[in-house]
Amino acid sequence: MIAIQPWHVWIILGIIFVIVEIFDPAFFFIALGIGAIATGLLSLLNPVGGSIPLQIVIFAILSFVTFLFTRKLGKRVLRNTGGETNVFALKGKTGKISKAIPAEGRGYVKIGGEEWVAVAADAKAIEADAKVTVLEIDGNKLVVEKTE
Repeated sequence: MIAIQPWHVWIILGIIFVIVEIFDPAFFFIALGIGAIATGLLSLLNPVGGSIPLQIVIFAILSFVTFLFTRKLGKRVLRNTGGETNVFALKGKTGKISKAIPAEGRGYVKIGGEEWVAVAADAKAIEADAKVTVLEIDGNKLVVEKTE
C-alpha cells in the first residue's frame, strides 16, 4: 500500500483548483492551483519533506504572489468585451431610406441588406433614397439623421 505524502495532496489540490478555474474564469482559483502545485513540487524536492505549517505558509505566499500577477492579466483579458451585438451594433452605421419617413412618423431604412423601422431624430421628414446615419436604438426602431 502506498502512503500518501503531503506533496501528493498539494498536487491533487492544485489540479482541482485548475479544473475549478475552467468553470469559474475569475483568475482566482488558478492562483491557488499554481500555488498548490508549486508547494507540492517544493515539498517533493525537499528531502526532509518540510513541516506542514511551513508548507501552508509557502502555499499562502505563492498563491498571493501568483494572484497579484494573474489579476492584472485577468483584468486585461476580461476588460476586452468586444463591440456591441445584435441591433445595438447598428449604432453609427449608415443606410438608405427605402420608404420615406414622414414628419413625426415612421419609415424604413435599409442597412446591410436588412430593412428596419426608422424615425427621424429631429422629427422632420426624410425622403426615400436619402442616406442616413443611425444615432440610437429606441425599442424596435432606429433613430436616424440625414447624412449630407
